[in-house]
Amino acid sequence: MNGDFLPASEAKISVFDRGFLYGDGVFEGIRGYDGRIFRLDQHLDRLWRGAKAIRLSLPMSREELREVVLETVRRSGLKDVYIRLVMSRGTGDLGLDPRNCHDATTLVVIVDKLSLYPREVYETGLEVITCVTRRNLPTALNPEVKSLNYLNNILAKIEVGDANAHEGLMLNHLGFISEATGDNVFICQQGKLVTPPVSAGILEGITRQVVIELAEEMNIPLAEDNLTVYQVYTADECFLTGTAAEIVPVRRVDGREIGDGKPGPITRRLMARFKEVTLAEGVPVT
Repeated sequence: MNGDFLPASEAKISVFDRGFLYGDGVFEGIRGYDGRIFRLDQHLDRLWRGAKAIRLSLPMSREELREVVLETVRRSGLKDVYIRLVMSRGTGDLGLDPRNCHDATTLVVIVDKLSLYPREVYETGLEVITCVTRRNLPTALNPEVKSLNYLNNILAKIEVGDANAHEGLMLNHLGFISEATGDNVFICQQGKLVTPPVSAGILEGITRQVVIELAEEMNIPLAEDNLTVYQVYTADECFLTGTAAEIVPVRRVDGREIGDGKPGPITRRLMARFKEVTLAEGVPVT
């Protein structure tokens, strides 16, 4: 935290920090597998783009931050990790004006373990609903900025909890599928994968990009196109992707079984190949 390596009990931020007061900042979630940090450089690239988009001054160079992440993981002693990298605009007063910030950017790197879903759902599939809460308009707050303000997603996640489901699909202002509350969405119909485009108001996920690359490698046809709820209901397969979730199958959406209600063959192939890739690629910690 801001140059110091601390146990969680000693890591504290000011009540005047703009990340706490206003969600004024950006973050990344990164995974490490067996002593390697998966797609670290792609995550840092996205963080850099988000920081530039919101005019957030960076506290160090990209290369220095890369080493900070690696050193924090080294000191944790963990081999399989979830890394949360957080940058806020720093401390200021209680007003909105960021020109009144009087300290440098707050930088926090958290290393911990994370299990987003119960392990059994990777064999049986998720129960998913369609949320009433719509995704933020890209012209209001561009979803490609992974900002600290996740209230839009959280409100949708409350709906998911009320429905006793695992996840929720969020629609954009046009009624097309955007993404889940924390993951990207794919369907498979007649052997072809389809995922919403960036223009649908999605965060361009790192794991989503990995799946696109794997589909090309495995000769699975893939298109980025707008998806309706009807297309999801009638799909042969559906799965979600995200750094924390990895690739997780969907068995039911709004009470409708997807395919035969079990993870489909293309989903399973991609899950198996993804696991191989995460263990073979990545930036070594030591």
